[in-house]
Amino acid sequence: MNSEPIIRFSAFFGVLLAMALWEAIAPCRQLSVSKPVRWLSNLGIVVLNTAILRLVFPMAAVGVAAIATERSWGLLNVANIPYWQAVVLSVIVLDGVIYLQHVMFHALPTLWRLHKVHHADIDFDVTTGLRFHPLEILLSMGIKMAAILLLGAPVLGVLIFEVLLNATAMFNHGNVTLPQQLDRVLRLFVVTPDMHRVHHSVVPQETNSNFGFNLPWWDYLFGTYRDRPAASQQTMTIGLSEYQRNLRVEQLHWMLLLPFLGTPSRYAINRDETT
Repeated sequence: MNSEPIIRFSAFFGVLLAMALWEAIAPCRQLSVSKPVRWLSNLGIVVLNTAILRLVFPMAAVGVAAIATERSWGLLNVANIPYWQAVVLSVIVLDGVIYLQHVMFHALPTLWRLHKVHHADIDFDVTTGLRFHPLEILLSMGIKMAAILLLGAPVLGVLIFEVLLNATAMFNHGNVTLPQQLDRVLRLFVVTPDMHRVHHSVVPQETNSNFGFNLPWWDYLFGTYRDRPAASQQTMTIGLSEYQRNLRVEQLHWMLLLPFLGTPSRYAINRDETT
């Protein structure tokens, strides 16, 4: 699909701009670090990740889906179901894969080294949803491609999934306020900022909840859903306890080095919750 990059980049910049304006008009929390410093680093790592992905995986996920369709690989390509059902199923199943991947990155010490770059952000706004170490991005793409091949996801399904995942990641990391009643309705269908903000709490029990990025149903199904933080949304502490007073975690070069520093013993999901 020749228009895939245009669709994805248009959606990316459109959602980023919309969320930035929303955060300026109705912020949920007061930021503790200079926004220009954080945004320069968080958006800088997006540019770096995009370049590395295009270099290592030039076909991207949509290209793999096209190959699977052309060669009739995967479950959906041999199942006798309508095309629209294959599209819907592929979006849902791929979202489930991302949920399980997210849990895995919390559970395994080596992977947590990479993923803690995302959680070390002292503040929580739209750019936090884009802040991932390049090695995590490469591993994630490899897992996604394998899932697409096994599933036989159609090109349209993969494109919809990729656009939704990127858009909802920015939405649910937004430093924005939603009316409580609206939030209650929305979180039946999509992960909201108030729901996902709990996952970025400094409290380990809260970090180990609300793993969903797009669909909230996996957290409900697997018992990882947490309704709210112990503190309020406005006063809860964001980030990781070991980096609360270390502003270097907001610098691009430090993000790239972070997985290789220290020991992996304090990874989130197996951390002693009594400490």
